[in-house]
Amino acid sequence: MRYYTCDTSVIISRKLSDLPDNFLFSSVVLLELVAGAKDDSRRKYYVSLANDYRKDNSLIVPDFDDWLLAGKVLYWLTHGRRRKAGGKAPRLRPGVAQRMAFDALLAVSARRWGTTVVTDNWDDFKAIQRYCNLKLIKGSDFFR
Repeated sequence: MRYYTCDTSVIISRKLSDLPDNFLFSSVVLLELVAGAKDDSRRKYYVSLANDYRKDNSLIVPDFDDWLLAGKVLYWLTHGRRRKAGGKAPRLRPGVAQRMAFDALLAVSARRWGTTVVTDNWDDFKAIQRYCNLKLIKGSDFFR
């Protein structure tokens, strides 16, 4: 059976009830959802959801190797930007580096689990895919 996980933008833009049975939740996405919860009730809901997925072993949690590979991917992306700019990497907009770190960690941990990442953030995940063999699908194609 093929498994899927979604990045945060996909989860936010759709109903959780629309997720398929072969869905695995990423703890990276849950971190972002809990941190960005609009109120305490929503935060508690996400924590409960995380516990449910953890209990049935369908929660993707990055391990040491995932953290290390995510760091390498970010290094390669930074050096690619620097090379493309002629020696000095262009400054990123506020929050972009943090978002890319979460995306890289999600990508490498999903890769380890053999899951396909469903994303609306196509360009960033395609850039990550150059450095890590990752299966991707656009959210718009997945939820047709």
